[in-house]
Amino acid sequence: MSGYRVFSQFYDSLTFNVDYEKRAEYLQGVLSLWGHDAGLTLDLACGTGSMTIALKERGWDVFGVDGSQDMLSIAMEKAYDRELSILFLCQQMESLDLYGTIDTCICTLDSLNHITEKASLQAAFDKVALFMNPGGLFVFDVNTVYKHRHILGNNTFVYDTDEVYCVWQNSLKENNIVNIELDLFEKADGVYTRHTEHIRERAYGVDELKRMLAQSGFETLAVYRDMTTEPLREDSDRAVFVARIVDVKNKV
Repeated sequence: MSGYRVFSQFYDSLTFNVDYEKRAEYLQGVLSLWGHDAGLTLDLACGTGSMTIALKERGWDVFGVDGSQDMLSIAMEKAYDRELSILFLCQQMESLDLYGTIDTCICTLDSLNHITEKASLQAAFDKVALFMNPGGLFVFDVNTVYKHRHILGNNTFVYDTDEVYCVWQNSLKENNIVNIELDLFEKADGVYTRHTEHIRERAYGVDELKRMLAQSGFETLAVYRDMTTEPLREDSDRAVFVARIVDVKNKV
């Protein structure tokens, strides 16, 4: 993610339905299923840090990276309020540059869909692989092609929270890219102020992602339906990938 100056202010309000504790428990279960100790973990595209914090509070040695300074500012405030010491770095996924190696990388809530150029996504995979210790796991989820074509599509959604009134308008383009226009109406002292954010997301096919992971040195161990360890279905809206680094050449 980059930018999102206004969107960052309302991100937590608009994702109120995300149970981060449940997702943290799910990630723990996935790693246990594959006999993997999380070790030093990178929360890639951590946004406002809710997942990073949930994992930290479960005892994980975790830090976060995101491309938006505004998102990270909120993440750091939330960690400070909970008296948690968490490192947050402002970096784009495809330009990841860590101080050392990691044992696990997670990337949740469709963050990789925000990379709409295939070459840039490949670069992001390459960077994760570069800093991954032998046997390390990369666990991420993505919106599926089905979701982009049949759920997001050219549809409009409206969200009305205590903090903001949001009109979410989608426009489906080639290569399963969805252009998203967010009109955010902020209410203060009985007056609404309108802000607009423009976001693009792209859905990649499962086989395409597997090939890209392999090119970066990963073996895809499993592809699950969201929040399960069951196989993906044709109508699944989110896919969870579990990949292990197997090619450890050119390590830092």
